[in-house]
Amino acid sequence: MSSQLTHVTIQDGWFREVSEGSFPGQAMRLRVKQILHVEQSPFQDILVFESTDYGNVLVLDGIVQVSERDEFSYQEMISHLPLFAHSNPKRVLVIGGGDGGVLREVVKHDSVEEATLVEIDEGVIHLSKKYLPHMAKGFDHPKVNVVITDGFEFLNKLSQAPTSEKYDVIITDSSDPDGPAEMFFQQRYFKLLHDAIKEDGIIITQASENVWLKIQNLKTLMHDARQIFPVVELSSCTCPTYTSGQLALMICSKKADDDVKVPKRVLSKMKERELFRYYNSRLHEASFILPTFAEKILVDESV
Repeated sequence: MSSQLTHVTIQDGWFREVSEGSFPGQAMRLRVKQILHVEQSPFQDILVFESTDYGNVLVLDGIVQVSERDEFSYQEMISHLPLFAHSNPKRVLVIGGGDGGVLREVVKHDSVEEATLVEIDEGVIHLSKKYLPHMAKGFDHPKVNVVITDGFEFLNKLSQAPTSEKYDVIITDSSDPDGPAEMFFQQRYFKLLHDAIKEDGIIITQASENVWLKIQNLKTLMHDARQIFPVVELSSCTCPTYTSGQLALMICSKKADDDVKVPKRVLSKMKERELFRYYNSRLHEASFILPTFAEKILVDESV
């Protein structure tokens, strides 16, 4: 491990993700080979390290965002669930996602004509291009447009724009709600999303929690979204470096009769294996099945 760089989360050769507020009584550790970058940007604490078993790892404010070993599970699910749930996505907006992983997945869809990424912290993009090139290659695609600004402000302006400027799919790939991403977990944000998509538009957001951690937070998030969208569903993906190895994804549609749990377009099995490492049409549907205890809490709002 580098003797020149240090970080408060790394001791005795191990990175520790500990948050008594978010996941009390448990923690996650990764063995560190070397620290690659440490920076306090205007928005957040940034750490990049090379692990012994998970490749390079990006950490924001002490929370793992991606590792090279397992990033594809999250990137593929948060991208392809809404894109395949839509019959013909042409304009796609990504809020956050400065590592480029979601962009990499979005442009795999031939129907997509424009993919715009809005990121507040330009430093994350630069560091991802340097240390996470397999993800950041999404920035090099000709369909991609990058805007460095606050996502909330971008959507606020977009809500007043004509229908032609609105999006078919919006993907919120934010960090957790402790810090600059807090606003992305509030009801007023969902209203902005609703007003920024077309009449058959779909949005998806990482829900920060999973059914094993603070399920009541998920219940509140879904309740707030249901005040804005007629269709609100919860999916999940497995990802070892996320807390408890699972992350919930909340997907909402503007159309009351839209079944986002079933893909509207399905590729051949051969094509799926060529394009994806995690997502497939069968997993699309299965990912919405909740354990019985979670279904009682999240679907029956009287609980």
